Amino acid sequence: MARTKRKTNPVIPAAEAPAQAQKQYRAAAYARLSVEDSGKPGADTIEGQKNLLLRFIEDDPTLTLYGLFCDNGRTGTDFDRPQFEKMMEEVRKGHIDCIVVKDLSRFGRNYKETGNYLERIFPFLGVRFIAVNDGFDTLTAQRGADGYQAGAGRSNGSRCPADIPVASRGRERHADCKAAQR
Repeated sequence: MARTKRKTNPVIPAAEAPAQAQKQYRAAAYARLSVEDSGKPGADTIEGQKNLLLRFIEDDPTLTLYGLFCDNGRTGTDFDRPQFEKMMEEVRKGHIDCIVVKDLSRFGRNYKETGNYLERIFPFLGVRFIAVNDGFDTLTAQRGADGYQAGAGRSNGSRCPADIPVASRGRERHADCKAAQR
C-alpha cells in the first residue's frame, strides 16, 4: 500500500464541515384549566396559558407551531379530554413531534398516568415534551434506568418531573428532588 501525504496545503485551506442544521419540531401547544375560564384577567386563565405557550414557541427557533389544543373546564385527573385526544391523534399520525405545556400540572394531575406518557409513550412515539414554567424539556433531561433524574432538564431549578400534583393528596415530592434543591 502506498503512503499518502498527511500534510495540508497551506495555500488551499481545508474545506470546513457544514454546520449541522437543527431539527425542526412541529409543536402542539396544550392548555387546560379545570374550572371553566370566566374571562378574568391573569395568569390562571386559558388566555394566559395560550399567550405564554405561543410566545415560547415563537421564541424558540427549533419549534414551529402545528396547533393549539385547549381543554377548558376539564379535570386533569384523567386524560379523557376532547382536545387532548385530538392532539394525541395528530401525534400518532406523525404530524406533531413536540408538546409544550405551561407546567406539568396543566398536562395532567394523575402522577402515574402523566409519568407513563413522559417515560414510555412519548419516547416510543419520538415526542419531545416541554413544561415551560417547570424548565423541563425531555430533549435536555437526563434519563436513567429509573426515569428522568431529579434536576435534569431544568434550567430554572424549580421542580422535577416527580413533582407532579397527585389528584387528591396535594403535592408529592421525591426525596431526590428535595436533596437536589439544597
